[in-house]
Amino acid sequence: MSNNSKSKALGAFLKSRRYRLQPGQAGIRHLQGQRRTPGLRREEVAMLAGVSATYYTWLEQGREVTASREIIENIGKALQLTHDELVHLIQLWNPNETTTVSSTHTKLNLQWQNIMDQLTYPSFISNERAEVLAWNRAANEVIMDFSSLSASERVMIRLLFVDPGLRNRMVNWEEFASYSVAVFRTYYDKHLGDLWFEETVEQLRVESIEFDTMWKQHKIQLKKVNRVSFHIPDAVEAVSYDINSLASIVDHPGLHICIYTPVL
Repeated sequence: MSNNSKSKALGAFLKSRRYRLQPGQAGIRHLQGQRRTPGLRREEVAMLAGVSATYYTWLEQGREVTASREIIENIGKALQLTHDELVHLIQLWNPNETTTVSSTHTKLNLQWQNIMDQLTYPSFISNERAEVLAWNRAANEVIMDFSSLSASERVMIRLLFVDPGLRNRMVNWEEFASYSVAVFRTYYDKHLGDLWFEETVEQLRVESIEFDTMWKQHKIQLKKVNRVSFHIPDAVEAVSYDINSLASIVDHPGLHICIYTPVL
């Protein structure tokens, strides 16, 4: 990712977080008169962060200006970023970030399938593109019949929005979809300039109004234990699972084993 791309992504992220934060939440007294800005003004963020308005404006405009980690963290605090959002902001800012091993491994390793076959709970292995590379029988039965799909179709972020069967089986679809978009957005920003990510997002924004709405919110979320509930055939009640994501497989730290553990 070039420094220019990072600067623009950082600026867009700051702007989205500024729009989200209301004056009252930031302890800023709202004076009479209509505010044209949806959230805080740039000058207000600058004041809260202890930097000049011009300096903050340049950051938000995506200009390549020098900023210390302390300044970036102060801006993060001013915008009341969550822990995950602050981590994301620092990664966008850090000009000395080392290049990571490619996280978009797409070829199936037979050993990975052997691992999946040994697991009883619904499980699959995916990469940062949300492509499902290996899965077990339980995943076919509970989540999606991955075996019936081509490799290009086995992309969880797309299936969530374009496959009506998956959506109808998922009890808490909206909550889980919002979380998934936020995680995918984190990887999208990490791989700025990657045509696969860009084309996938543009296609989904056209295909799904809901995806487009969630994407515009610019939420950021690192992977965490998350809960999802499914309507299972022949089951009287919906079955809930906690999704545990185990990262770093062999030499591919961007791969994740997702294990759906039943909630007792």
